Amino acid sequence: MAHRNASFVTEFILVGLTDLPDLQLPLFCLFLVMYVVTVLGNLGLIILIGLNSHLHTPMYFFLFNLSFIDLCYSSVFTPKMLTHFTSKKNIISYRGCMTQLYFFCLLLLVISECYVLTSMSYDRYMAICNPLLYHVAMSPKVCSRLMLGSYLMAFSGAMAHTGCMLRVTFCDANTINHYFCEILPLLQLSCLTTYVNELEVFIVEGINVIVPSVTIFVSYGFILSSILHISSTEGRSKAFNTCSSHIISVSLFFGSAAFMYLQPSSAGSMDEEKISSIFYTNTVPLMNPLIYRLRNKDVKFALRKILSRRQF
Repeated sequence: MAHRNASFVTEFILVGLTDLPDLQLPLFCLFLVMYVVTVLGNLGLIILIGLNSHLHTPMYFFLFNLSFIDLCYSSVFTPKMLTHFTSKKNIISYRGCMTQLYFFCLLLLVISECYVLTSMSYDRYMAICNPLLYHVAMSPKVCSRLMLGSYLMAFSGAMAHTGCMLRVTFCDANTINHYFCEILPLLQLSCLTTYVNELEVFIVEGINVIVPSVTIFVSYGFILSSILHISSTEGRSKAFNTCSSHIISVSLFFGSAAFMYLQPSSAGSMDEEKISSIFYTNTVPLMNPLIYRLRNKDVKFALRKILSRRQF
């Protein structure tokens, strides 16, 4: 409680994506359309998987959770971003900022989605490399434990980040050069040393980046080796199609994250970070349902089945 009282700032001003008046209305329309498509796409995929019994498999169980996460964290940032485009002064309270930061850490980068994508890569590894053991290795109990582990890692990471941020003292500076409460822009406003916070971010994000990344690369190393040993062209093509959607999702997610966190720090890097963060806060949740819906025969078949049933 003493640390909370030490913070003299009661509200923050969010700079937003841009301060140019001519861009406010076009950006509002663009992100509104993206948000509507994101909500409809992910909600539709969740309903589609829930209603079709032949989609009640490990891969679609993970896809169900991936869509749920995308739906949740797009709703954490986008409504607030849309209000920024229509208001002259973008203000968020201290509590609102810490709450937004908590859900950012809980639902987003290197935590929930990373581990769900990692579980999906392990599922593809077992399906292609050990098909005879697949139903044993990916039983409902195993899948539930993998998802429980993903959410526990997300919860512990969010608690660590938010708990350390509550110790930061903000004196006079309260203008965040971002469109939501992110860790790095907030640390730049501290009037005391942030060494402990930077060390905590390095450790937590290091663990949550290295473990999923290594697991995914190793899994796909074995998958690629198994595919190359398949003699028939048809079998090889079928194996590639099995994991192509997941490869696109992983590339899009980790690519945008790497572009943001691995670029060298500079005076203009915060503006570049705002642009790159759009990819994983808005573009990734938008693209995931489109990727799996357009490139997956089972999903398209289930959609046609429901549509034909409604017509009948």
